[in-house]
Amino acid sequence: MDLKEISEILRMLRRSDVAEFELERGGTVLRVRRALGVAPGVAGVVAPAPAPIAPAVAPPPPASGLAAPTADHRPAAEPEGAIVTSPFVGTFYRSPAPDAPAYVDVGSAVRKGQVLCIVEAMKLMNEIESEVDGRVARIYAENAQPVEYGAPLFLVVPT
Repeated sequence: MDLKEISEILRMLRRSDVAEFELERGGTVLRVRRALGVAPGVAGVVAPAPAPIAPAVAPPPPASGLAAPTADHRPAAEPEGAIVTSPFVGTFYRSPAPDAPAYVDVGSAVRKGQVLCIVEAMKLMNEIESEVDGRVARIYAENAQPVEYGAPLFLVVPT
């Protein structure tokens, strides 16, 4: 897909009542989801389909001095739960605006589909939602800091 094709698809979707659209072509995935109460075009994703790559060696410990996470990004002492990861490279934001309260905090009860944060990628604000009902046990990312594809963002313990 080229930029002209993507722009035309987005133009057509803006004029329709379609709430969610996904197209995969040649290893590239175009996914557009319109959130209720958000201006059209604000919630959308354009990202290449990730190719599974196994690391050859363990990653170095984080520079912050925290314990290095295990292979599934969960330190050994944490409770079992669902790790919400970043679906792409971008900037992590805990709230919809700098002066707004965070979507969730540690201890917050969340429902499946509830917005947990925003990851800005290519000037698009992408809402990241919980995939389970539960409680936020940990927030891994720092507000307004870059995150990588697959980086852990939240630990949600199912209730």
